[in-house]
Amino acid sequence: MQGEDARYLKRKVKGGNIDVHPSEKALIVHYEVEATILGEMGDPMLGERKECQKIIRLKSLNANTDITSLARKVVEECKLIHPSKLNEVEQLLYYLQNRRDSLPGKETALGALARVLREDWKQSVELATNIIYIFFCFSSFSQFHGLITHYKIGALCMNIIDHELKRHELWQEELSKKKKAVDEDPENQILRKDYEKTFKKYQGLVVKQEQLLRVALYLLLNLAEDTRTELKMRNKNIVHMLVKALDRDNFELLILVVSFLKKLSIFMENKNDMVEMDIVEKLVKMIPCEHEDLLNITLRLLLNLSFDTGLRNKMVQVGLLPKLTALLGNENYKQIAMCVLYHISMDDRFKSMFAYTDCIPQLMKMLFECSDERIDLELISFCINLAANKRNVQLICEGNGLKMLMKRALKFKDPLLMKMIRNISQHDGPTKNLFIDYVGDLAAQISNDEEEEFVIECLGTLANLTIPDLDWELVLKEYKLVPYLKDKLKPGAAEDDLVLEVVIMIGTVSMDDSCAALLAKSGIIPALIELLNAQQEDDEFVCQIIYVFYQMVFHQATRDVIIKETQAPAYLIDLMHDKNNEIRKVCDNTLDIIAEYDEEWAKKIQSEKFRWHNSQWLEMVESRQMDESEQYLYGDDRIEPYIHEGDILERPDLFYSSDGLVASEGAISPDFFNDYHLQNGDVVGQHSFPGSLGIDGFGQSVGILGRPATAYGFRPDEPYYYGYGSR
Repeated sequence: MQGEDARYLKRKVKGGNIDVHPSEKALIVHYEVEATILGEMGDPMLGERKECQKIIRLKSLNANTDITSLARKVVEECKLIHPSKLNEVEQLLYYLQNRRDSLPGKETALGALARVLREDWKQSVELATNIIYIFFCFSSFSQFHGLITHYKIGALCMNIIDHELKRHELWQEELSKKKKAVDEDPENQILRKDYEKTFKKYQGLVVKQEQLLRVALYLLLNLAEDTRTELKMRNKNIVHMLVKALDRDNFELLILVVSFLKKLSIFMENKNDMVEMDIVEKLVKMIPCEHEDLLNITLRLLLNLSFDTGLRNKMVQVGLLPKLTALLGNENYKQIAMCVLYHISMDDRFKSMFAYTDCIPQLMKMLFECSDERIDLELISFCINLAANKRNVQLICEGNGLKMLMKRALKFKDPLLMKMIRNISQHDGPTKNLFIDYVGDLAAQISNDEEEEFVIECLGTLANLTIPDLDWELVLKEYKLVPYLKDKLKPGAAEDDLVLEVVIMIGTVSMDDSCAALLAKSGIIPALIELLNAQQEDDEFVCQIIYVFYQMVFHQATRDVIIKETQAPAYLIDLMHDKNNEIRKVCDNTLDIIAEYDEEWAKKIQSEKFRWHNSQWLEMVESRQMDESEQYLYGDDRIEPYIHEGDILERPDLFYSSDGLVASEGAISPDFFNDYHLQNGDVVGQHSFPGSLGIDGFGQSVGILGRPATAYGFRPDEPYYYGYGSR
């Protein structure tokens, strides 16, 4: 043990399977030892796990031994065997007792068979098939794997498979040449008869060869139970051989090959080998197929492969999307096909493609026909992903789609279904306006009595509803939301996910001047500043809180509170040069408005911009070694030299272009707002005309700042909400 912090070693032993010894009168007990070095506080510092075996030799075992008594004695004396395995031990002892006379003879026979196979397998396919079949029968029992390995049957089978696959390629080349000759001279009967004779011979050879391949691959699949043996197979290119075998038409052989590939595919190295062999192109021909078992195992292999982004791309390229969608209507394949489609839907590039299949109508039918309170996780996860695409949402909302979803979500208080609805609400256009009918229902869910996850999704949905005609003041008052929102901003009052949604909701309702005034009177602004202090390391919190300030400085009532009664402008100045681009953008826009209405803060903001410009210039100067050979650096493109604050009036280009707008980041000039003052001092236009107001430093149109994007809750790149086996 090393290190001063290491205090003691924790050792944990876990029992495993019990087998009979292949050649001796003994039992083999498999167990696992896990050793962990613990630190002073009991926390694990270093750990190692090792698989071990214990051999229990039974020298006294004979025909007259009382098996029941012996089994009880073995279990009592070997602590690695749990008492619950007494019957299993008794059966294994009974097997050992009865095999004692015949086993030595079998070992001799197996050795002779191995020698014959090694020397003569090329002479006869039937001979090789029969001998390998005998070893295959033994391979069905793990206790004989050691004996089979001893005779190197696995390695020999791989050589045979490789040889047969190459022979098959030669047969196909010869057949192709003769077919080409017939096509070039169709009247030549001699060539035609020769081709037909060769083709018939080829068919016979393929039948025998596939029998050999099948029995050899089955033996290897049994031996691959041991991952160490499987690794040896991988090093001998087992994956390449299996993928080549996918070109066959024999259903029984294909089921075996795909099953083997599925087992191998859970390891990255094997998966990478499959990528090299273009496995997806070979699997696409099997979907759909008449053989149910082959289709089922192929879908499961595709599921394992679909965890890889590149292979998901390939699945879409080869046209698997509509094929998999068609399987959603079949109960036998619906679940597994949906899992593969879910993985494909994680990529934004492919979400819109689902709109051109009949996938969405099928999913909506499944949702509405679900009789349980909670929808299947695979189904709702898939729907959540698809709802992130605008075109898909239009299909989802067709008819009474949204109405039915809202009805079910509110009835069962299902947070995942509400998450889907939330995704639907984020898209601008006709679908967003449909939510006007449900604002009251959603607002009624915002309380401490509801499940927090459900409230988070309801809040997020409401926050997405940036609809000009929506009377937010009425909503806040009727459902008494202001006290709830303010209470959740208190330190420790709620989990961060809920608090963030509260902040975003405040940003949305602050678009309305009367709502902004209502929130300011309630004391929410100081609470937001306190929250900003507490969450200053979390970029998303910072960005959304600043966006609230941005919305509030548009309105005279809240602008005065922010500028004159809080230190919010000072925080914004500190964040002007934050490393996060989104934060800088919101800060710049907010400070431009503040500078327009308060001369004192305008000077501080200008001073900070000069300080930043000069520090950047000085840093550049210090980082470069100036010499005469670098005089060209002082051309027209050089950085401006140090500027004194007194020169501010002579350098307006640092802040405003000739169009009256800040060149950097597309920020809006305070001069712009002079044309949009109402009698109460409010600014209009920030919500009704997005994307068409102002011009940036490059002459491009820029819109009023929209709400910063938020990464909430479920993300499409996350796995399912549960773990499912890939094997």
